[in-house]
Amino acid sequence: MHFHDCFVEGCDASVLIDSTKGNTAEKDSPANLSLRGYEIIDDVKEELEKQCPGVVSCADILAMAARDAVFFAGGPVYDIPKGRKDGTRSKIEDTINLPPPTLNSSELIKLFGRHGFTAQEMVALSGAHTLGVARCSSFKNRLSNFDSTHDVDPSLDAQFAKILTKRCSEKSEQPFDTTKDTFDNDYYNALQRKSGVLFSDQTLYNNPRTRGIVDAYAFNQAMFFLDFQQAMIKMGLLDVKEGSKGEVRSNCRIIN
Repeated sequence: MHFHDCFVEGCDASVLIDSTKGNTAEKDSPANLSLRGYEIIDDVKEELEKQCPGVVSCADILAMAARDAVFFAGGPVYDIPKGRKDGTRSKIEDTINLPPPTLNSSELIKLFGRHGFTAQEMVALSGAHTLGVARCSSFKNRLSNFDSTHDVDPSLDAQFAKILTKRCSEKSEQPFDTTKDTFDNDYYNALQRKSGVLFSDQTLYNNPRTRGIVDAYAFNQAMFFLDFQQAMIKMGLLDVKEGSKGEVRSNCRIIN
């Protein structure tokens, strides 16, 4: 959720805003339909408003919640700068800036590069897929029976393709790795086994430019943890709104 926030209009909690009659917000974009946990942010905000009203922004809450989620799931512990302000714009069309799951490694390198990230940082941030699940709509293009114009994605393990096909027929979700609630390096091991869920996951192993990074993280979890926390701190500073450029929302779903 923090990533989907920061890559659209910067880390300004624009992803938390609800749609209104006159405006379809980011959260209702197809790119954001798998996001979960809005209620948790609401609960934190409510507590903070009781203690110190108008001080802690929704953008900071989201950044800290992402950091804490990583820690509670067994990942690295790191501190992040605070002081982000909340944005006052959330439009569905802005989500065009999010990388679709169909991008290849070169396209991902280019897109992340536009935000100032190296290829290595992009591969490290992709490792956030050690947590959570994907919907059928984001990987069904890799399966043959959903579209007779192409065969199964050749970079997909045959047995794993069967599992994904079953998920789609059940309309259920597929975890990104075998330990969906644990923050570890298993995501990279899955890529080595040709069991990346999204095309944009598996492409990191298929492309020689990023394969070495995947291998390194699969072999050395501590190295992944270090690179991940540094990349997360950097991502949390993307186009941050300060001073009068933003506000502190009293309700994370509504612009003041």
